[in-house]
Amino acid sequence: MKASRIAAAGAVAGAAVLAVSTPCFAHVSVQPEGEAAKGDYAVVGFKVPNERDDASTTKLEVTFPTDHPLASVMPQPVAGWDVEVTKSKLDKPLEMHGKKIDEAVSKVTWTAKGDGIEPGFFQKFPVSVGTLPEDADELVFKALQTYSSKEVVRWIEVPQKGQEEPDHPAPVLTLSEASEDGHSHGAAADDKTSDDTAAAGNASAETAETAASADEGDSGGTDTTARVLGVVGIVVGAAGVAYGVLAGRRRTTA
Repeated sequence: MKASRIAAAGAVAGAAVLAVSTPCFAHVSVQPEGEAAKGDYAVVGFKVPNERDDASTTKLEVTFPTDHPLASVMPQPVAGWDVEVTKSKLDKPLEMHGKKIDEAVSKVTWTAKGDGIEPGFFQKFPVSVGTLPEDADELVFKALQTYSSKEVVRWIEVPQKGQEEPDHPAPVLTLSEASEDGHSHGAAADDKTSDDTAAAGNASAETAETAASADEGDSGGTDTTARVLGVVGIVVGAAGVAYGVLAGRRRTTA
């Protein structure tokens, strides 16, 4: 009897822990593809899971930070979704490629053409952004998730360091430090790989040319050597066969 009570209590406790921890794993989030380095461009993806069993996610609205506005925001087309980019005037113009920009993207909205994100699934919404600020360690994107049941979940609570994660945390993009040349570490690695590949290609070309020249210069000697080696091989092979036959006869006689 005691064992069954303990088991029942354990099951209830486990269910309670699962119910409390589930929102932490199922909120709208943002992650970079590779690195999001300060002062550089990056492609980030907004991951939207469906938390409901009886409704689909049909709309996502992402508000872009106003304290660190981004001059370039380009969403990647997502099959089955319409996208709308909203721009707003800036209090302080930005300078990009030698030009002053007085407006920036303030919101991006994705609306499902069909069923949207059904229960048990998630969807990623990629966006190219830049240039990322050099005086910030992270960017906060507040998001609204709308279901087919008309329910709206507001992922707008900003997580605070040293405190527990809120029930509806806003997506936060962590920025990495730029390299000394002003590019991200990923870009520097790609450049180095390209240089190494080019050097290897040049070395291979030089080796091939050297080998071709050697073959042309020694063609006569190579032919003569090949013939001599062929004759020697035939003689050695015949001797081996003869030795094998004699050895077999000796064993039979013994």
